[in-house]
Amino acid sequence: MSQDIVSDALNQIMNAKTARKKTIVLNKNSKLLRNVLELVKNAGYIEYSIDGDEITVEIKKLNEVKAIKPRFTASVDQIEHYVRRYLPAKDFGFVIISTNKGLMDHYEAKKQHIGGCLIAYVF
Repeated sequence: MSQDIVSDALNQIMNAKTARKKTIVLNKNSKLLRNVLELVKNAGYIEYSIDGDEITVEIKKLNEVKAIKPRFTASVDQIEHYVRRYLPAKDFGFVIISTNKGLMDHYEAKKQHIGGCLIAYVF
C-alpha cells in the first residue's frame, strides 16, 4: 500500500469501474482527497458521501480518473502542454491543479492566471 492517499483512492475508483461496480467504499480519508472528490462531483462524474472515516463513492459517467505522478509544477504558460498530454481531446475532462488559492480545475486556473502543482486528471 502506498503512502499517497489520493492516488490509492483514485486507483480504487478506477478498479471498481473496470469491474463494473457502481459504488465503492474508500477507507482512507484526507482533506486533499475530499477536495479532489468535490471537484469531480461538481463536474457530474461521481457522487460521494462521508460517513465517519469512510467515503462511499457512486460512479456516474466517469471514463477515467487518475493521479499524476510525479506531481509536476506548472506555470500558467505550461498548463496547456500538460492538458494536451493527459486529456484525450480538447474540452473533454479537466486537470486538477493545486494552487495557492486551493484546488481548482485547469479552466479556473487559466482564468485566474495562476499556476500550481498537478494533482490528477478526469474525463
